[in-house]
Amino acid sequence: MKNNKVRILTIDIETSPIISYTWGIFDQNIGLNQIIQDWHLLSFAAKFKDEKKLHYKDQRNAKDITNDKPLLEEIWKLLDKADIVIGQNVKSFDIKKINARFITHGMKPPSSYKQIDTLLIARRKFGMTSNKLEHLSKVLCKKKKSAHKKFAGFELWKECLKGNKAAWREMEMYNKADVEATEELYLKLQPFDNSFNPNLYTDTLNTVCACGSKNFVRNGHTYTSTGKFQRLTCKSCGAEVRSKANLLSKEKRKSLKGTV
Repeated sequence: MKNNKVRILTIDIETSPIISYTWGIFDQNIGLNQIIQDWHLLSFAAKFKDEKKLHYKDQRNAKDITNDKPLLEEIWKLLDKADIVIGQNVKSFDIKKINARFITHGMKPPSSYKQIDTLLIARRKFGMTSNKLEHLSKVLCKKKKSAHKKFAGFELWKECLKGNKAAWREMEMYNKADVEATEELYLKLQPFDNSFNPNLYTDTLNTVCACGSKNFVRNGHTYTSTGKFQRLTCKSCGAEVRSKANLLSKEKRKSLKGTV
């Protein structure tokens, strides 16, 4: 445990495309010997929950845009402080890409942390029209995923690689907005999810909700195959927790029959 308060980091990265030779534009299989330039990080944005500062760094002023080690060193410091890392598609994309660049640069892994993916929560718990951040933030959040303005779609990445200052400014806005939207999105999804127990990260004996509230109300009981437990509901966000004490007597527990 790094401190007496869980440190939750929301992160989002942007990467360059792989540049390669190709004979067509549809359904292509690209061989390794066709790659002209491999991908690398272009920028990242990150923010700790309950902190105002939004961390951001990009490659716009780098002498060699492909040398993303300075970005990786900043990301490493943030991940090393984090207990939990949140992101949209963070498990399949951001963290794997970051780790790939860590090991490529010969860097050691940061301290271990738990990953929470808002995309996976949305897929598992809801039937929204779309699970993309653009749609989820539009429907659920005050802070929205930023739309591309001057540089639509791939043009933004292409212009950044060319050194276009206006494109880099838009990339920064785009990257930061994704982090702010994802942070708020998780707060909306969290009451429906049980990805982590915040009480493991504090020394207090008081029950703390993942939203930060300590105000709970008793709300009936919840049952397992061998026990009955007090159910508690957070008055702030509606998330549920249950006590560890089995309310069934020893005699009742002994009398229980299991299903076959």
